[in-house]
Amino acid sequence: MKLTRDVPLVPEQSGLLFIDVQNFAAHRKGAEFAGLSDAEFDAEYGWFFSQLYNRVIPNMQRLQAACRQGGVEVMYTTIESLTKDGRDRSLDYKITGFNVPKGSWDAKTIDELAPGEDEIHFPKSSSSVFVSTHIHYVLGNLGVKQLVISGIVTDQCVEGAIRDACDLGYLVTQVTDACLTYTQERHDNSLRAIKGYCRQVTTDELIAELQG
Repeated sequence: MKLTRDVPLVPEQSGLLFIDVQNFAAHRKGAEFAGLSDAEFDAEYGWFFSQLYNRVIPNMQRLQAACRQGGVEVMYTTIESLTKDGRDRSLDYKITGFNVPKGSWDAKTIDELAPGEDEIHFPKSSSSVFVSTHIHYVLGNLGVKQLVISGIVTDQCVEGAIRDACDLGYLVTQVTDACLTYTQERHDNSLRAIKGYCRQVTTDELIAELQG
């Protein structure tokens, strides 16, 4: 039998992972946008936030509900240091210059996508969740072999997770309209670049698969 990535989800061995949909980077008051005037914010992030709140977050909410109902493990990762001052951050995060302190409001998943009380959250201090958390160990314990990815930003932390998950032996599904980056061009380029590592479907397609 020919091996393929185009494998429908088996709910009991599948997990949905939301990446970085947190106050820090997905809320106007997030620390990533601190100091920006409304005019500066709109000029640099207006398109992103319009797409995020009018289209992408509603898709994420639909995915979250369908996976919960369908018996798929729903999980979250957010950028969050293990310390208040971020001394444990990756060198790349230190060079970039941002820190999301342990336990802070910025580290929390946005209210629109709030985790359930028994859903798993992985705080990460690097771009790829597989580098700075024990997610691989936990997924193994859960029996997860198929990983569905949704989140921000498409061409950075989302891509990193997809590549690492693929190399670690997971069948990865990227939900293309439940991911977003700062321009349409960057998003489309990322989808083309990562296509060889995952199955790409829309929110509608994945929900139909789960319900079918």
